Amino acid sequence: MNDRLIEAIAERREDLVSLTLELIRFPTVNPPGEAYRPCAEHIGARLGEGGFAIEYIRAEGAPGDSDRYPRTNIVARREGELAGPTVHFNGHIDVVEPGQGWSLDPFKGVVRDGRVYGRGACDMKGGLAAAIIAAETYIDLNPSFPGAIEISGTVDEESGGFGGVAWLASRGYFSKPRVDHVIIPEPLNKDRICLGHRGVWWAEIETKGEIAHGSMPFLGDCAVRHMSAVVAAFEAELFPLLEAKRTRMPVVPEGARRSTLNLNSVHGGQTDDFRPGLPSPNVPDSCRLMIDRRYLLEEHPDEVKDEVISILEGLRRSRPRFDYEIRDIMEVRPLMTEPDAPVAAALAHGIRAVFDREPDYVISPGTYDQKHVARIGQLYDCVAYGPGILDLAHRPDEWVGIDDMVESAQVMAIGLDLLLRGTG
Repeated sequence: MNDRLIEAIAERREDLVSLTLELIRFPTVNPPGEAYRPCAEHIGARLGEGGFAIEYIRAEGAPGDSDRYPRTNIVARREGELAGPTVHFNGHIDVVEPGQGWSLDPFKGVVRDGRVYGRGACDMKGGLAAAIIAAETYIDLNPSFPGAIEISGTVDEESGGFGGVAWLASRGYFSKPRVDHVIIPEPLNKDRICLGHRGVWWAEIETKGEIAHGSMPFLGDCAVRHMSAVVAAFEAELFPLLEAKRTRMPVVPEGARRSTLNLNSVHGGQTDDFRPGLPSPNVPDSCRLMIDRRYLLEEHPDEVKDEVISILEGLRRSRPRFDYEIRDIMEVRPLMTEPDAPVAAALAHGIRAVFDREPDYVISPGTYDQKHVARIGQLYDCVAYGPGILDLAHRPDEWVGIDDMVESAQVMAIGLDLLLRGTG
C-alpha cells in the first residue's frame, strides 16, 4: 500500500500545484478577513464532488465577524464503509498581509524553478492542498476504508484562531467521539513532526500620569517616563532571568529553547489624534506597552505573570507617583504531544517510508491551532506536519517547494492508512 500511495500521489503532482495556485489566488488577508467564504466554497466544491459531506460554519459573534467579513469555515467529512476512527486534517485559509518587498504579485500564484510563490504558499495553503491530495488519493485507492476522514479549512489562525478552530472546538468538532486524530499541515519541514508549542502570555501594561501643558511638564506627570522605568527594570531584572531558563522541549530554532519576552509596541500621549503631522503640546497621561512572553513547559503561568507584576509593584513602591494597570490579552499554555502517540507514530512511519530516515521531532516557538484542539476539544492526539520552511512564513516572495508538497502528501497518506487500518 505504501508504494501504491507514493506512486499515485507522484502522478498527481500537477493537480497538487494547480490546487495550491487556486488557493493562493483567494486573497484571504487577516485582518480584516477578506475572501474567506469564496475560498471555503472553492474547497467545498472540490471535496463535495469527491463524496464529502460539506458544512459551512460561520463563527457569528467571534472577534472580527461581520456581514462584510464573515468568519466562514468549511468542514468536510467522508464516511468509510466500516466502523473505525476519524482522522482530521485541519488547515487555516487565512494569510497575513503581503507587506512590502515582493518581486511578484503576492496573489497571482507563480510557478518558478520548482517552487510555488505567493502569500500563503508556505503558511499554509501548500500544506492544505497536500492534505487534500493525500486524502483524495487514499480514498481512490481504498474506497472501502474504515472510519472517516475529515478536512477543514478554518479562519483567523493568524489572529489567534478564535473564529476558526476555537469556535469549532467549542462546538464539538475537535472532540471524541467525532474525531480521534488531528494533523495540522503547518510548514515545519517535510521530515519533521511538530509535537507542540511553547506557551504564550500577551498582556498590556499601562502607566498612568497627569496631563499638563507641554511647556510646563513639572505641573503634570509624564506616563512615558514611567514606562521608560518599566522597560529599564525589565532590562536590568527580567531579561537576564529569562535568558537563564532552558527547556527539555525540542524547540526550534535553538534560541527559542529559553524563555523570551518581546516588547511588541509602545503607545503614549497624543500624536496623530491631536493633529496629523504635528506634535501634541501635552504631557502624556497614559502610556501603553504590549508584551509578548513566550514560556516553557517547565514554567507555571502564575510564575510567568508574577515575574512581571513583582517588577511593577517594586516600581510602585520606589518611584514617586508611579501607577499602572495590567490587562491580560491572551494566554496559551505550552503543549507537547509524546512522540509515541498514535498520530505522531503514524507520520513517523510515513517519513521512514518516503525518506528512509528517522524523523526529527520539534516544538514550534510560536503557537498554532493545536492549542484549541487540546485545551478546548480535550483531544491530545494532534501534531503539526506539513511542507514548507517556517522561516519563509510571512516574508516577501514566500514560496513552497513542489517536491516538498508531493513528498509530504505521500507521508500524510501513509500515516492516514496506518491510523485508519492499523497497518503499514
